[in-house]
Amino acid sequence: MARNGERPEPRVRGFAARAGGWSARHRWAAVGIWVLFVVVAMGLGSVAGRVDVSEDDQLKGETSQAARIIDDAGIDEPAGETVLVQSKDGRLRATAPEFRAAVADVTKAVEGTGEVTGVRSPYAADTRTISKDGRTALVQFDMRGDPDTAADRVEPVQKAVAGVADDHDALRIEEIGAASMNKTFDDAFGEDFQRAEYSAVPVALGILLIAFGALVAALLPVALAVTAIMATMGLMGIVSHLQPMSETANSVMLLVGLAVGVDYCLFYVRREREERMKGHDPQTALRVAAATSGRAIIVSGVTVCVAMAGMLFTGLAEFQAMGLASLMVVAVAMVGSVTVLPALLSLLGERVEKGRIPFLHPTKRRGGNGDGANGEGGSRFWSRVLTVVLARPAVSVAVAVVALLAIAAPALGMKTQNLTLDQEFGDSLPIVATYDRVNAAFPGGSDPAEVVVKADDINAAEVRAALADFRAQAVSSGASRGPVEVTVHRDANVAVIDVPLVGGSDQDKAEQSLALLRDEVRPATFGEVDGAEAPITGQVAGSKDFNDQIVGSVVPVFAFVVAFAFLLMLLSFRSLTVAITSIVLNLLSVGAAYGVLVAIFQHGWGASLVGAEGVGAIIAWLPLFLFVILFGLSMDYHVFVVSRIKEARLQGRTNLDAIRHGVVTTAGVVTSAAVIMVAVFSIFGTLSMQSMKQMGVGLAAAILIDATVIRGVLLPAVMALLGERNWYLPKWLRRMPDLTHDEAGMEPAPVPREGGEEVRV
Repeated sequence: MARNGERPEPRVRGFAARAGGWSARHRWAAVGIWVLFVVVAMGLGSVAGRVDVSEDDQLKGETSQAARIIDDAGIDEPAGETVLVQSKDGRLRATAPEFRAAVADVTKAVEGTGEVTGVRSPYAADTRTISKDGRTALVQFDMRGDPDTAADRVEPVQKAVAGVADDHDALRIEEIGAASMNKTFDDAFGEDFQRAEYSAVPVALGILLIAFGALVAALLPVALAVTAIMATMGLMGIVSHLQPMSETANSVMLLVGLAVGVDYCLFYVRREREERMKGHDPQTALRVAAATSGRAIIVSGVTVCVAMAGMLFTGLAEFQAMGLASLMVVAVAMVGSVTVLPALLSLLGERVEKGRIPFLHPTKRRGGNGDGANGEGGSRFWSRVLTVVLARPAVSVAVAVVALLAIAAPALGMKTQNLTLDQEFGDSLPIVATYDRVNAAFPGGSDPAEVVVKADDINAAEVRAALADFRAQAVSSGASRGPVEVTVHRDANVAVIDVPLVGGSDQDKAEQSLALLRDEVRPATFGEVDGAEAPITGQVAGSKDFNDQIVGSVVPVFAFVVAFAFLLMLLSFRSLTVAITSIVLNLLSVGAAYGVLVAIFQHGWGASLVGAEGVGAIIAWLPLFLFVILFGLSMDYHVFVVSRIKEARLQGRTNLDAIRHGVVTTAGVVTSAAVIMVAVFSIFGTLSMQSMKQMGVGLAAAILIDATVIRGVLLPAVMALLGERNWYLPKWLRRMPDLTHDEAGMEPAPVPREGGEEVRV
């Protein structure tokens, strides 16, 4: 009971509370240790350097086997380039003098740059690079030097080709190849990505200014997120010597780090402010925030880390890099939130409210005293929504579930594949049109299948016979229309067979041709050759192998993430019901996100509204990536809201009152966090690449659904229907470790007396 008009000081314990208490008492030490950690991590990472995923590590199976054979043989495959020479109106044929003059000019121009070698004219006797209709020819050559850096040296060649094109108006003269494509994409999207990444922080800061109404309070979450990202970048360099990293992993780490770093800090700071508004002194407010929001952050952070660890089960180096990088940044942000953040809040004290923005301060928006709607200090809007939901919970559950299932329904017909260039970039880049023209004139020629043959003696009669037989059967089987070219590296006992696939840029038809080569032609030709290996690689094969491996890893990843998330929720809330409903609600959220993706990007429904287009498929890596990311991030909200509901229940509130209190008082912070995530992810939805659009729109849609329909309607309605069964735990499970809130640390609920006096029980 309150004495002398003072509120009792809540007693708190637990790891989060102890960490927060220590930091508040040793605030300068806590801040210093954090700064030292960030600086040391960045310094060690810089010294160690970063090892990126190599092509050999990208995939398992035949693609990796072929790359290993090439590497072991010491065969350097140069970056090949092609210049398309084609009649614009179809009248000029390759035999015409003007056509021949253009080819000669191209040959002379590219050789004059000094950057190329092995220029091959379409008129040479040993080449077959004139199309069947005679209106298209290819001039082929290789870039000098390291193929990995060829894109840095290809610009003079591109300018030389463009100069020849200006001199021949009747012909279309365009360059395409590994180096020119990489340079074009880097130029077009490098700044695009950088702009998106840099704009994410100002967008988050702007939303936080609105949420907190004060500059200093808004800067804290951004500062925590940015320092966590900086430290993780250093750690990635160190860890990359054990698990190679990648640029994609770097971008994903930045996204996840910004999202969780801002979220965790937002949860903590809002709770600390709320406790001060109740009349607690700053030290008590910090202790309560540490025991409640701090604990929720730890539970959420561990759950997110477990979800991210699911990517390690894919067996794909790129996914493993993304999973490990994301896991590290979440762990760093989580530790920073429960250690250095209390120290900063203790140091700042009332100064956390510095830089107030007129008309935006949340206290003023809620009526000036922090009581807000219904005395809960929360959202009036969600209070009204909760009134309807809790009055008819069964109807609310039915409507919400039907709506989510309807949104998720298109996902039943989901088709995944690696997008082709025209699907990925559309008409945004001229080089994509060049790619299509080459494929139309020489089906499969721009991306042929590559059979890497390794034998004990590549010159043996049976091996030579098998090579010739494979070359013939590749065409006779219908897998290729030719020309099938064989390059023999005698010293290495390796041969490489280039097979243009029927289907060209049509992924489905090209995969059918690939299947013919792998399942019929190869066994019939190399099956009886002792000691011979003949893995088939190439763009189509890599795409097929990647898709197959992703599909094969779905079950173990889903099982791992769901099982461990269930266990963590069970331990954290000591409720079988909460653990089950957490999983079900998250799966509904992910399913709805899948449905949105398929509707927009596969079927094209409303695609123009988000600046996209229906490309007939979802990029192969996205469904599994979305599941892991969303399952982790959505737990942030779930843990935060359910923790507040259970806290209210422990204070003696009725079930419905506890649900209302938990949802309404967390609505502001959940809404702010969700708006930040949706805004940041939407930025990536504005990029030109369809795969990035799919990722951005999918993440934004899922977070929006999760923060509104799931947390604002379905969760409270389900908990209202379940009543006391929300906290059901079988007797045989009660020996589990107790990781729940400290009941002694929860402030008792107020019970009004006549005359307006308030006591606490």
